[in-house]
Amino acid sequence: MSVMKHVQLELYTRPTCSDCQAGKAFLAEHDIDYVSHDLSEHPEREKDLRKLTGTRMVPTFVFKDKSLRGRLSKPKVLIGFENNLAEIKRILQVND
Repeated sequence: MSVMKHVQLELYTRPTCSDCQAGKAFLAEHDIDYVSHDLSEHPEREKDLRKLTGTRMVPTFVFKDKSLRGRLSKPKVLIGFENNLAEIKRILQVND
């Protein structure tokens, strides 16, 4: 299963974050494509994360919904994996 064609997922993580690793394992298990932003490898991305969330907390899931004509609407941002698992499954249409 892959993400619906109109949804693009970006994931902000750090290698020392166990919730980040659980989130990446979940996405891999369900064969879901995403753009990875490992802040240890790309510290300049932290500025983007702060702009989106006002914080440095990871994992941060950013769902960009491509509306008609390919334009992106305001992204849906979820901070944390375990506490947002039901919503992540709903957005990605994952049924376990």
